[in-house]
Amino acid sequence: MSMIIAGFTLIGVSFGAQSLLHTVASEVLPRRWRSWGQAAVMISNGVGLISGLLVGGQLNRHGEPNGFRNHFYIAMALYFVSAVITTFTYKPIPSKLQLEYTFGQKMARLDWIGYGLMASSLVLFCLGLSWSQNPFSWSNAHVSAPFAIGLALALVLVAYETKFKKDGMFHHSLFSGNRNFTIALICVFCEGIAFFAANIYFAFQISVLYEKDFLIVGLRFAIAFMSTMVTSVFIGLYCAITKKVRWATVFAFLIFAVFFSCMATTNKDTSKAAWGYPVLMGAGLGMTLITLVTVAQLSTPPEQISIASGLLISIRSLGGTIGIAIYNAVFIAGTRNMGMNVGNAAAKAGLPPTSIPAFVTNLLGQNTTGLGAVPGVSPTIIGAGAGFRNVWVSAIGFIVLAAIAACFLFDPSEEFNNLIDAPVEKKEEIYSD
Repeated sequence: MSMIIAGFTLIGVSFGAQSLLHTVASEVLPRRWRSWGQAAVMISNGVGLISGLLVGGQLNRHGEPNGFRNHFYIAMALYFVSAVITTFTYKPIPSKLQLEYTFGQKMARLDWIGYGLMASSLVLFCLGLSWSQNPFSWSNAHVSAPFAIGLALALVLVAYETKFKKDGMFHHSLFSGNRNFTIALICVFCEGIAFFAANIYFAFQISVLYEKDFLIVGLRFAIAFMSTMVTSVFIGLYCAITKKVRWATVFAFLIFAVFFSCMATTNKDTSKAAWGYPVLMGAGLGMTLITLVTVAQLSTPPEQISIASGLLISIRSLGGTIGIAIYNAVFIAGTRNMGMNVGNAAAKAGLPPTSIPAFVTNLLGQNTTGLGAVPGVSPTIIGAGAGFRNVWVSAIGFIVLAAIAACFLFDPSEEFNNLIDAPVEKKEEIYSD
């Protein structure tokens, strides 16, 4: 377990650089083509996601004990190649501040207090939600204490960033221009919460209700990212030509809402329909990230584009982290409230009494391998005990909130111009004959 925690910590640090992809793709292109730049990032991301799902599914398809390990070896090699390529090919012109400050001075200017407050408040908040009804009640100190302390630290963070740290991770200049950046943060926070419902529970539902083959499970999920790649091309072109993002963003969230509504109606008999629903998820994902990143970057000072992009992606990850805790709580609540308990509901569906303890343990632990090995289990029985519908319905609420917020965006049409904020070449090289 300690190795798993260490590994996730390291990969979390690497994910922190994800915002740089959105930053570089935008600042080296004319502003009018920023949506195209973001579309390219999404297409590249889609290729990686599809490849990872299919390769991982194949490596683990036949119960190979080292399948997951081989998958991580492949990922390690790809990370290494990416690092080498970036080191030797990406050499931007240093900015004035990069040359003026030493490494120590740069580190000192970081918002360490804000980082500490956010991390500690988030961990405690999510810990409280994760322990809710699993196994402690809300009145138990295991739930109420970390939850309350997490909320208190979050309030301290808000006060600190508002009153004392004007140039921290919530840099005040980002909010001084217009309302678009604030709305984009609200929308991407809700999108993060909602998307992680699909990211965690879609494959889980497919694996316990419809498929036992890991490759087919991965293929079903990969359909979403195939849709993302196609949608990215069209939405990137639409924004570049029309110079508009507002109603495209609203439409994207409505597509997401349709996806979650469809998933809320699924059961053990809707396997064929569940092949098509990921198309909606992928379309919504491709549209929202392109439009929100584009409008956020065009609504903030050019020198703050990296901070704006970093904050946007961080808020999305924050939403996802909170979302996972919320969905875990509602999923467990849904399973516990069916009849007297999960076991009773499953027994009524035909599960042998001797298999009930193993069934309950594996279902609540989301152990799909162990769940399928329980004697007498079937899709009908699993469907009787699962709380998937609670998850999908919960996600709809956040998507609707995001759609309403997106209605208040305005189209920064004048910002879709030919200005390049951070050209790779020197200005005299760009404009010389």
